[in-house]
Amino acid sequence: MNISVNAETYPNERPKWLLVTDSGVTITLSTPSEMNGVKSDKIVMRSPTVREVRACQQAHPNDELAVDAMLFASLASIGENDLMGLTLKDYERVKSGYFRMVEEDDV
Repeated sequence: MNISVNAETYPNERPKWLLVTDSGVTITLSTPSEMNGVKSDKIVMRSPTVREVRACQQAHPNDELAVDAMLFASLASIGENDLMGLTLKDYERVKSGYFRMVEEDDV
């Protein structure tokens, strides 16, 4: 199943669970999750470099989910297993937060 979420999902308003800054995003999770051995209800992701995106694409050609998991985990400084342990709802929040962060807007 290919679920695609991007900033167009929320065209005119920013969700309450998302804080976007020039340097990254803070995502409030619907369900606290253990990351790096600590239970948290927030994930902070920094903005990626082109080099990081390319490295993830090269590491996982033809596997978009693996590219996203590697990239999102790296940007949030958490393990991929921790990211994969999120509820689907929260993983979709992470994806949406990423796309909001990298799209050009009035931040």
